[in-house]
Amino acid sequence: MRSGVIARKLGMTQVFTDEGTHVPATVLQMDDVQVVAVKTEEKDGYRAVQLGAGKAKVSRTTKPMRGHFAKAKVEPKRKLTEFRVSEDSMLNVGDTLTADHFVVGQFVDVAGTTIGKGFAGAMKRHGFGGLRASHGVSISHRAHGSTGQCQDPGKVFKGKKMAGHMGAARATTQNLEVVLTDPARGLVLVKGAVPGSKQGWVEIRDAVKRALPDDAPKPGGLKAAAGEAAADEPAPAEEPAEAPEAETEADKSES
Repeated sequence: MRSGVIARKLGMTQVFTDEGTHVPATVLQMDDVQVVAVKTEEKDGYRAVQLGAGKAKVSRTTKPMRGHFAKAKVEPKRKLTEFRVSEDSMLNVGDTLTADHFVVGQFVDVAGTTIGKGFAGAMKRHGFGGLRASHGVSISHRAHGSTGQCQDPGKVFKGKKMAGHMGAARATTQNLEVVLTDPARGLVLVKGAVPGSKQGWVEIRDAVKRALPDDAPKPGGLKAAAGEAAADEPAPAEEPAEAPEAETEADKSES
């Protein structure tokens, strides 16, 4: 089980395939996602990684959190989230995840906070059909009808679908296909809509109901350090040594 990532919802667009069909997609941006802390079974009783995303002002970061970020040697983050991981997908503190963490064609689960709708009636909130629009029904066409029983039990059961606050709750959309990734700009485009408003934070995880592709990087799509990138580049070819100049007849006569 790999770690998920934190991203920000930028909005929706459309992507055209090679066949010419258009795919509605949501643009998610990964903003400097780094590992801030790790949880181990020996010390914490469970295995997980804590990721941070976005840059926060030091003046608006509390003193305890400053020490938390200083211990990890990372800049203060705006958003922190923990992801459970398996032993073979454990990351190190300071690792930076990129959009290469996901591959085109794989399925992901996206979780976020839905848009708040305020106080809503039963028809809008739960999809009720309302009462009959005929004689005998007056000023109650959009009412939800009876909510309780008789004298026994004489109460409204908890969880009854009624009018109330709608939205502003955590929701997860499963099995969204990744249609495009842009590691240079940290963009991940997924097919369909995801919960949340524009500029809202979301969590992207590997789909729990689909198999992970074989070409997905493990333990994750990490950004190479400057020293590692230089080491991966091929060494420049050495110039051939110059051949010694041939001895001329004048040099022979002088000797």
